[in-house]
Amino acid sequence: MKRRPTILDVAARAGVSKSTVSLVLQGSPQVKPGTRAAVQTAMAEIGYVYNRAAANLRSASVGLVGLVINDLRNPFFTEFATTLQMTLASHGYATVIANSDEDPALQAKLVASMIEHGVAALVISPVYGEGSETFDQLARTGLPVCQVLRKGDERTELFPFASFDYADGSAAATRHLIEQGARNIAFVGGLPGRAITRERKSGWREVLREAGIAEVALHGKSTRGFGLQAADQLIADHPQVDAAICFNDLVALGLMTGFARAGRPVGQAFRVVGFDDIEEAAQSWPPLSSVSCDIAHFAQDTAARLLAWMVDQDRPAPELRSAVRLVARASSLGNQT
Repeated sequence: MKRRPTILDVAARAGVSKSTVSLVLQGSPQVKPGTRAAVQTAMAEIGYVYNRAAANLRSASVGLVGLVINDLRNPFFTEFATTLQMTLASHGYATVIANSDEDPALQAKLVASMIEHGVAALVISPVYGEGSETFDQLARTGLPVCQVLRKGDERTELFPFASFDYADGSAAATRHLIEQGARNIAFVGGLPGRAITRERKSGWREVLREAGIAEVALHGKSTRGFGLQAADQLIADHPQVDAAICFNDLVALGLMTGFARAGRPVGQAFRVVGFDDIEEAAQSWPPLSSVSCDIAHFAQDTAARLLAWMVDQDRPAPELRSAVRLVARASSLGNQT
């Protein structure tokens, strides 16, 4: 791995002394504006990241772990963050949690801030889009970094990736719907062209191909609002569709509301399976069938693998896929419970 730039490298690049660089890093008013600008330019050019708490962390009894999540509004990610934080706390580590809100620029700023404030390791569920700035700065630090749920960087030897076997989940859901009598099964939700959408569709697509069933897919944001719109579109444009697998439970809940609003309650004439099995899935009416990813256990396992890396230098495998299972409820079983 390339050597991490040091304060001496910054001093040499800027043509100043080490003590001058230190003053700049400390925000000292003694440094002239021109000198400060030269030092800051040198830092950017060589990729130096100031870690003001690194020395303290090496001797501290309580470490700090950074957690950057793409969407904390989604209960699936919220449960992951909460469980990871509690598990790390039980081992003496504090967690700094930040929401990047699907914004690559914000994600890069959050990660830079966490590095500066001395995190000993970082877990990230990355945003979609251009995220190279985030991972390039992480690569320069040499910190243990785990990617979860989404793969933002292909360098999994540097940033191990863990997620779920989404293809197996959508295949199981599709077979279940066929067994319940469905013959035209749509896939609803997920933005096109994104890896996680392709993964969650792949099992559905394979089973449909085996069964000789034509594909109908409606793509959009992973929200209740899109599910509500999709219900209207299915009813108007695809009346032959008698079942749907949704990208996640939020889309499925919106879809069920849309069908109920149109006077077509879900469960028999139209069947629905969601993805993630959030708490609300079992509490909805009708109760929502869903592919369960057991996010709490996944978070605990993530914490265990990260701690093994931090404490014992036991780096996780480059890629790990956890098993999923279908939880069938009334939205696909009709009157059964």
